[in-house]
Amino acid sequence: MPFSYVSHLSCPKCQSVYSIDEIHQLCACGSPLLVKYRLEELAFSLKPSDLMTRPSTLWRYHEWLPVQSEDNVVTLGEGVTPLIPMPRIGREMGIAHFYMKDEGVLPTGTFKARGAAVGVSKAKELGIKALAMPTNGNAGAAWSLYAARAGIKATIVMPVDAPEITRKECEASGANLFLVNGLISDAGKIVAKAVEKGQLFDASTLKEPYRIEGKKRWALRSRNN
Repeated sequence: MPFSYVSHLSCPKCQSVYSIDEIHQLCACGSPLLVKYRLEELAFSLKPSDLMTRPSTLWRYHEWLPVQSEDNVVTLGEGVTPLIPMPRIGREMGIAHFYMKDEGVLPTGTFKARGAAVGVSKAKELGIKALAMPTNGNAGAAWSLYAARAGIKATIVMPVDAPEITRKECEASGANLFLVNGLISDAGKIVAKAVEKGQLFDASTLKEPYRIEGKKRWALRSRNN
């Protein structure tokens, strides 16, 4: 059975198709690209019982993730997080069974670790050696740490007033960190120019097709269901 049932990249706007084995950013028409899987084949091959003996991490569901070789998986143990019952708030909101999912226990402290784990793993698989991204903080910290784990050099541009803890995470990872006296949109312009000039992969939101695949696994399972 293959490690992944990923099929191709598809443009939701013009329906163009791109290979999963090549580096792509946006579609030629300017639209973000979406990852497609061989879902009928996967449904036939994978049984729920197959999952139960696997480690409780994001990569338990590797058939439904875009990384085709286990050798390219970059992980810090991210994945299954608890659903915490919140009965008092639920009563106030009129919701009988109200739960909060605690993503703060993930590596780097936010759900951004999910997207970074998958995005960086696929970058490694595609042979990317350096990436750049603008951020308000959490995403830059996550991508810096996962990139360091993968041996990929990260360049992070964030507003000067971004949280100190995320700046320190970027610095601790060895990323090239630049602070801009402006907004994330200003950081994005700097990254775009750097990508044009150098051999950098643009890991900006929506310009990188794979992070959303990690974030989508948010809903699959928690520690207490």
